[in-house]
Amino acid sequence: MSQPATHRMIEIDSLRGIAAVLVVLFHYTTRYQELYGHPTPPLFSLPWGHYGVNLFFMISGFVIFMTLDKTRQPLDFVVSRFSRLYPAYWVAVALTFLVVHWLGLPGKTVGMESAVWNLAMFHNLFNVPHVDGVYWTLEVELLFYAWALLAFRLGLLNRIHVLLAILFVLRLGYFGFEKLWHIDLPWIAFRLLILKFIPWFGAGIMIYRLASRRGQPRADIAMLVAAIVLLGVVESPFLALLATVLSFVLYGAATGRLRMLAHPVLVWLGAISYTLYLLHENIGWALMLRLQQAGLSTDLTILITIVVALSLASLLSRLVEKPAMHFLRERYKRYRQIRSPIAVSREA
Repeated sequence: MSQPATHRMIEIDSLRGIAAVLVVLFHYTTRYQELYGHPTPPLFSLPWGHYGVNLFFMISGFVIFMTLDKTRQPLDFVVSRFSRLYPAYWVAVALTFLVVHWLGLPGKTVGMESAVWNLAMFHNLFNVPHVDGVYWTLEVELLFYAWALLAFRLGLLNRIHVLLAILFVLRLGYFGFEKLWHIDLPWIAFRLLILKFIPWFGAGIMIYRLASRRGQPRADIAMLVAAIVLLGVVESPFLALLATVLSFVLYGAATGRLRMLAHPVLVWLGAISYTLYLLHENIGWALMLRLQQAGLSTDLTILITIVVALSLASLLSRLVEKPAMHFLRERYKRYRQIRSPIAVSREA
């Protein structure tokens, strides 16, 4: 018997927390070693931790279509996503900019003008450098939100299989032209349509439909398989296998079959996953450089930096992310309540 929807969402949030921790450990062990070098090899390394981003994209496909199922009008969705993403992001941009300039981080500092442009979140479309390298994924997420909202506005969500099939064919077309005829098709379309990552989002969408039993199971399974096969063709068999495993994991969480994900520690990590993701990389690297220059061992440096990143993420979530999200959504709710009688009278 499946758990209530709220419990299932807690477990999906826990998956987000796990994905964030994987990315953090990758950056603090493997990526830091590549860029700056640890004095001695760390106790462990996580060279595959960056695949946490792929899990993020699958979860986004799931959650965004679940959100749109409950959305009455486009502005509801816009307010929901804006309140979730931007307030915490703005503070993270400012904090990262200040800390990195204070502690120093070779090759990662940007100017004030670039930092201001970063506040838009889609700055890299205009070749503005990131205040923190992890922001590249936020641009991908924003583009996915925009296309999902457009499909909702045009009433095309019930034809999601057709839309995904078109995008999958385009992705395969780009791959074929490059590999068979050495022809590079327009990169801007590839980027704006997020074709590199669309199989991951598509898999998440299909898992939502299967778990919620709102769609056509055969068509949903066929499209999920198509996304996995596409990854095997255009990326690698390993990524196809990874997508298969993550699909089972996400489906299990969505249907209440992975109750261990409701562990309080994982729930906490899920609650701070967004702010942890925003704050951990450049601030963490800058701190690690300073600590190692002061003579601390590799493993102690990594441990201290993880504790600092978790603490900062928890504070940002508690002091900014959640209060701002509650404030903006409550204000919008009141706005809707005030506007509703006017709209009714006009319709009459």
